[in-house]
Amino acid sequence: MYTEIYDWNCNLCTGLVQLMDRLDQGRLLLYATMQDKAMLARFSVTEQDCELGMLLIDNEQPDRRWQGSSAAEEIGRLLPAGEVFVSAYRSLPGLKSVGDRVYEFVRDHRYQLLGKRGQTYTSAYPTCDENCGQYFS
Repeated sequence: MYTEIYDWNCNLCTGLVQLMDRLDQGRLLLYATMQDKAMLARFSVTEQDCELGMLLIDNEQPDRRWQGSSAAEEIGRLLPAGEVFVSAYRSLPGLKSVGDRVYEFVRDHRYQLLGKRGQTYTSAYPTCDENCGQYFS
C-alpha cells in the first residue's frame, strides 16, 4: 500500500484523487491531506515538504518516497498498464524535464488556474487515517 499526501484545497489535486478512486478502488492507494498536521507528523513530513508538491509514500518502507512530478509518475506506474505509458514518457529525450517544469508551474499557481475548494473530498475507499496504524509504531 501507498499513501498519497495531497492538497485538499486544490481542485486539480482533489479531482485527481477522485479519478484514482475510480481506477484503483482502494487496492493500492490510501490518502491523507497536507492539511492534516497529525498525519504529516506520523510520516515525518513538514509543511515545507508539502510546498514542493504531492507526496507518495510506500507504507511498507516509509523512507521510500516520491514527490511532485516523480510522485505522479510513480502513481501512474502503479496503475494497470501504467508502466508502459510511464516508461514511454521517461524514455523520450527532454520530456521529463518539461514535465517537471509544467508540474512546478501548476503546483505554484494551482489556485489561480483551477480554483480552491471549500470542503474536503472524502474518498469512497479507506483513507490513511483509518488504515495506516499498522505502519506506525
